[in-house]
Amino acid sequence: MWVSDKWTDYELIDCSGGEKLERWGDHILVRPDPQVIWDTPRRHQGWKKPDAHYKTGAWKNHSVPASWRIGYGKLIFNVKLMNSKQTGIFPEQAENWDFIIKRVSAKKRGFKVLNLFAYTGAATLACSLAGAAVCHVDAAKGMVAWARENAAASGLAHRPIRWIVDDCRKFVEREIRRGNRYDAIIMDPPSYGRGSSGELWKLEDNLFDFVKLCAGVLSDKPDFVIINTYTTGLSSAVLTYISQTVFGKRFGGKSQSAELGLPVTESGLVLPCGATCRWTA
Repeated sequence: MWVSDKWTDYELIDCSGGEKLERWGDHILVRPDPQVIWDTPRRHQGWKKPDAHYKTGAWKNHSVPASWRIGYGKLIFNVKLMNSKQTGIFPEQAENWDFIIKRVSAKKRGFKVLNLFAYTGAATLACSLAGAAVCHVDAAKGMVAWARENAAASGLAHRPIRWIVDDCRKFVEREIRRGNRYDAIIMDPPSYGRGSSGELWKLEDNLFDFVKLCAGVLSDKPDFVIINTYTTGLSSAVLTYISQTVFGKRFGGKSQSAELGLPVTESGLVLPCGATCRWTA
């Protein structure tokens, strides 16, 4: 497991009974998590009166600002309570941000990264901070706008980042036709969704074909590919198999997959938070 344990502005305080107790900067939130199937004593005081509690499909006891900022190293993010349980940041991904910064920092100028299903841009900012030119693609206009806010907050608004609102598959198909190529790809596809024309996306059915398509937009000597998934029941070993079948067969290199995790302060254990795969040349 790759554990994101270098946070100061975020803390997973405790988790029990299908929920997790978190500190986001100065604010305490309680959010549901389907993987928390144990019921352990809730001794921390934060459980009794959090600043916001997401339950029965809405935020309750809401006493936080519309937006506030947290930092991870030099990266600054705007946190907001969404209509879903999300906040705009997946803190377990910090392990991948560290990997990206280390990997990209070692490359020459002109290194190009394609970030697909790029959400609010944390991985985009990590790439940009390390010196890459980034193409950030997400189908949701609001998420791209949020990502641009995060770039500005991090002092990266002037960096070479293309902000694209588009269906990721259609965009990749056009990039292949245009002959545009990238040295690395990051993708965070949803478990389930629909495209701009109503096309059904189901990760288990569509991921392999999408990964094969993305191989066509890589340069002749690509450096890395990251695939993230939050689908329960889809093991990290499946990602390794897909990645090595597509990228390893074509470019060599190796694929490594693992669960991402967050340390839990109260128990000293680690909460699993989805799987990730890294192919490296």
